[in-house]
Amino acid sequence: MDRGSAAPAAPLTRHLGRDCSAQEREAQAIPVAELLAALKAGRGLDLNGVVVTGDLALDQLPPLSPERVFTLPPRIQDIIPVENIRDVRLIAGPVTIKDSLVRGTIKTNLTTGLLVINGPVTMTGTTFERMVDLSYAAFGGPVDFSNAILLREGFFIHAWFAEGARFEATALGTHSRFHKATFAGSVSFKRAGFNGLAEFLEAQFSQEAWFAQTYFKLGTGFSGSRFDGLVDFSEARFDREAFFTYTLFAKDAYFRRATFAGVADFSDAEFRGLEDFSKVMFALEPRFARTKLTGERPIPRGLQDPRIMYGIVAALTLFLVWFVFLLKKNS
Repeated sequence: MDRGSAAPAAPLTRHLGRDCSAQEREAQAIPVAELLAALKAGRGLDLNGVVVTGDLALDQLPPLSPERVFTLPPRIQDIIPVENIRDVRLIAGPVTIKDSLVRGTIKTNLTTGLLVINGPVTMTGTTFERMVDLSYAAFGGPVDFSNAILLREGFFIHAWFAEGARFEATALGTHSRFHKATFAGSVSFKRAGFNGLAEFLEAQFSQEAWFAQTYFKLGTGFSGSRFDGLVDFSEARFDREAFFTYTLFAKDAYFRRATFAGVADFSDAEFRGLEDFSKVMFALEPRFARTKLTGERPIPRGLQDPRIMYGIVAALTLFLVWFVFLLKKNS
C-alpha cells in the first residue's frame, strides 16, 4: 500500500495496486473513523483501489466560526446570505476516492446548513453500496463521478456546483434527487443510467447541460427547472413518465432521436431558442399544452432548404419531360 506523504497537511493517502486480490483489499480496509479524523484535521483524501467500511456522517465536522466563514472563496461566500445559512462546515479538499468500494453510507445530515468542499471531488470508477447523500453541499471545485456505481440512493438536494460536474457513464441506483440543485458550470450526464426515480425538480443549469444517450428507467422529472445554456437530450431514452412542465429552455434544446416510452409532458414549458424534436419516438401522444415557442426559427441550409428541394424537383421534372419528348421524337 502506498501511504503517500506523512506531512500533517498532506492528504490522507491509501493506494492499492491493481494486482491486489479482493481478499487483500478487504484485509487492508479503511474505517471511516480514519477518514473523518483526517477531514477534521483539515486534510484531504486520496484513495485508490481500497475498501472503505462504516458510515460517514459529515455533520460530525466542526462548524466554522464566523471569522473563518469570511475566509472562504468569494463564490462560496456569495451564496451564504442568499440561502440564509448559519451553520457552515468545511472540507478543505481535495477528495479523491477512485476505483474503490465504499460499503457504508455517506451523509451530510444537513437540512439548513452548508457543507463546503473547497477542492475537487473525484469519485471515478468507485462503487457505493449504500446511500450517498451530499445534500446541502457546496462544491467549490470540479466534481467527477464518471463511471461510478451508486447501488442505492444518490441525493444532491440543494447542492451547489461552482465548476463543472461530470456524471458520464455513471450508474445511478434506486432513487436520484437533484432537487433545487444549482450547476454554475457545465454538467454532463452523457451515457449515464438512472435505474430508479430521477428528480431534477427546480434545478438551475447556468451553462451547457448534456444528457445525450442517457437512460431513464423509471419516472423522470425536470419540472420547474431552468436551462440557461444549451441542453442536449439527443438519443436519450425515457422508459416511463417524463415531466418537463414549467421548464425554461433559454437556449437551444435538442431531443433528436430521443425515445419516450411513457408520458412526455412539456405543458407550460418555454423554448426561447431552437427546439429540435426531429426523429423523436413518442409511444403516447406528447403533451404540449400552453407550451411557448419564442425562439427564432433557423434558416435551413443545404438539402434541408425547401427552396433548394423545390429547385431540384423542378429540374428533374423538366429533365423527365425533355427525355420523354426525345423518346417520342425518335420512335
